[in-house]
Amino acid sequence: MKKLRIGLGSILPIIGFLLVGVIISKTSFLEHFSIEQQLTLLLLFIAIFLWITAPIPTAASSILIISLMMVFNIAGSVEEAFAGFLTPALYFILVLSLISKALVEVEVDQVFAKLLIKFSKGGPILIVLGLPIAILLMPIILPSAVARFKIMFPLMNSINHFYGYQDKSIFHKYSIFLIGMVNQNATLVIFTGGGFPILAHQILKDYNVTNLSWLEWIRLLAPPLWIGSILMVLIIWYFLKILHPNDNLAKASSFSQGKIESQDKKLPFKFWVTLLSFFIMILAWIFTDEEIVPLILPPMLLIVFYAMPKMGLITNKMIREYDWENFLMLGASFSLGMLLMKNGTAEAVANLLITFIPGNTGIVIKVIIIAVIVFILRFCFIVPSAAIVVIFPIVMSYSELIGIPQIQLALLVIIIVGSGMVLPIHSTTIYLAFETGILSKKEQYSMGFLFSLVLMVISILSTLYYW
Repeated sequence: MKKLRIGLGSILPIIGFLLVGVIISKTSFLEHFSIEQQLTLLLLFIAIFLWITAPIPTAASSILIISLMMVFNIAGSVEEAFAGFLTPALYFILVLSLISKALVEVEVDQVFAKLLIKFSKGGPILIVLGLPIAILLMPIILPSAVARFKIMFPLMNSINHFYGYQDKSIFHKYSIFLIGMVNQNATLVIFTGGGFPILAHQILKDYNVTNLSWLEWIRLLAPPLWIGSILMVLIIWYFLKILHPNDNLAKASSFSQGKIESQDKKLPFKFWVTLLSFFIMILAWIFTDEEIVPLILPPMLLIVFYAMPKMGLITNKMIREYDWENFLMLGASFSLGMLLMKNGTAEAVANLLITFIPGNTGIVIKVIIIAVIVFILRFCFIVPSAAIVVIFPIVMSYSELIGIPQIQLALLVIIIVGSGMVLPIHSTTIYLAFETGILSKKEQYSMGFLFSLVLMVISILSTLYYW
């Protein structure tokens, strides 16, 4: 994903940023914090600045953050500074990314594409109605949201031309909205469906909030997420029709352009072995006790199976091409999140921010204010994984202060952070959708803000009445 680079002159903003931190440290604001906590906050501000502006490569900034933990002497030891790299969530993300690539290697994506094309011959309305459902269920089969986007994008272009629509038609924009925003949101439904939900599930355990099973996660998060997504699909469809009143599905010439040839061919034996072993892994997640069979064990064994000579799906080249830059960033941000919790900085921030919540208000107002705070904090981070690692311990400190169970606040944070889609840089998938140029800036920002707002409202209602 592209990032905002500010060139060689970026050292000046960094120096300025540090000076502001020193000035702020002399004000009454930071009198609420110990010296160690002040240094931890300064490191948090530095990390946020580096992650947003990217004046240096993300891998280097992640190493710098770890180094500053030791320079500031806020990490008790070298091992504590690197503690974030010991969480199983990092390696869960790694193995699932490799498994997704293995599925693409045997053309699972192509089989799905052919089925969708055959389905599309029944008319565009069937695609308009059926595609959201397919996208909401796809994380079960293909965990990576980026992989799903890359598979679906050329397919959506082909179907758009298949019906004779022009580029940037209502259908074209609608399909990009689906594979960009709805696809990203769908990842949250299953905690094994991508990097962010895996990390969120691990954080729930690491902070002793709860240990949800595969089915419990779906029961708690799927209803609000699916309701929000379906509601947004309806809103965006009519929103696009209002913006483009002259663009009508009925005006397309019947199959006049881009006719798609779909040749059925016999699937190789390796395809069925790969797919069967993948479903066995999913069944292991559903039916085994995580205390007996660790969640990461089935995918690790599947990686080994895919790497065997007869399979040859996982190679050294594939592993070298993994996004190690993101791996370092997540490890560093997780270490920072642990420090925020361990030295009491998160709790101190919570105690300070709690003053913004009127003491004589009810739970409803308190939850709304917390949700708005999380929504605002989300803008400080490029990717949701880094955001939740830092935001989570801060918000969890509110639980005891205002009398809301931790699980409810935790799920509130997960949905709001995971559904932050206002800016293209908030998610790799949304950025890829924006880069296609099919959606205008106005459409991107309008859809992204509306989607984020709707999901925030639904998460508030779920906190109060469902969870």
